[in-house]
Amino acid sequence: MATRSRIIGCGAYLPKRVVSNVELAQRVDTSDEWIRQRTGIQERRIAAPGEKTSDLATAAARTAIERAGIDVAQLDLIVVATATPDETFPATATTVQARLGMDHGAAFDLQAVCTGFVYALAVADNFLRLGQARTALVIGAETFSRILDWEDRTTCVLFGDGAGAVVLQAQETDGFRPSGVLSTHLYSDGRHHDALYVDGGPSSTQSTGHLRMEGREVFRHAVVRMSEAVDAALSANQLSANDVDWLVPHQANMRIIEATGKRLNLSPERVVTTVDRHANTSAASIPLALFEAVEDGRIQEGDLVLLEGMGGGFTWGSALIRW
Repeated sequence: MATRSRIIGCGAYLPKRVVSNVELAQRVDTSDEWIRQRTGIQERRIAAPGEKTSDLATAAARTAIERAGIDVAQLDLIVVATATPDETFPATATTVQARLGMDHGAAFDLQAVCTGFVYALAVADNFLRLGQARTALVIGAETFSRILDWEDRTTCVLFGDGAGAVVLQAQETDGFRPSGVLSTHLYSDGRHHDALYVDGGPSSTQSTGHLRMEGREVFRHAVVRMSEAVDAALSANQLSANDVDWLVPHQANMRIIEATGKRLNLSPERVVTTVDRHANTSAASIPLALFEAVEDGRIQEGDLVLLEGMGGGFTWGSALIRW
């Protein structure tokens, strides 16, 4: 018998305001056709004035806890992946902790941008495997609308706001067909900082700044790096692409998602996509897509689910889960 962390509940939250491509075209020099052809995005959600990342994260967390059928008192750990925290400090995770009524355990933020949820899942999984926690809440939450330059048509059309969450619980599994998180694989290469970054920060400009991106450079690396992360996950578990039931990728761009799916020889029906309705929600995109596929019944017990993503830094990674 071995201890593994299993996902026992998923949650999600999207702000109420829907912003279509047509609406954006009235604001910047772009068009619905241009955005759809290059990204697959049709609309995105934007947080209301005063609606913070912690608000989105808490709402997603409550749903995940409810779906898991547990009490907040059972939680030992909260990890929030975000690049858009409420404040420089304290951690947004501690705000979520307080709002949930959790006065024990540990709560902290993790920053790996669009790969943030995979990083946070890996951290929580290691806590559970080592026996340092038994039940963990992992959240990806972003309000990217607050760091966008709404006059830059190459970036402002790509992103949206949202939050997704999962509850992980340590369980004993046998070695024949283990379930739960089978492995996680994390990578980074800081040499590519200038391809995707925010031109601000407390120790440099004392201001939040705006997102800046070299789209072609990011696209080129994304296809290669995410494929490497996928290969690492399959190799580590002595599995092949044919064994994968569902691919739940970071929702950055439909062309990248399709390229990864084709490389795994997965039909489009086996690739969970929400980018058309959510746009790129950074650390929230994978758990948002995962929630949708679990909630509508696509992902079933025993299915092999592959998560993968890439973000600024560059960071990239994957996680393989037996549901």
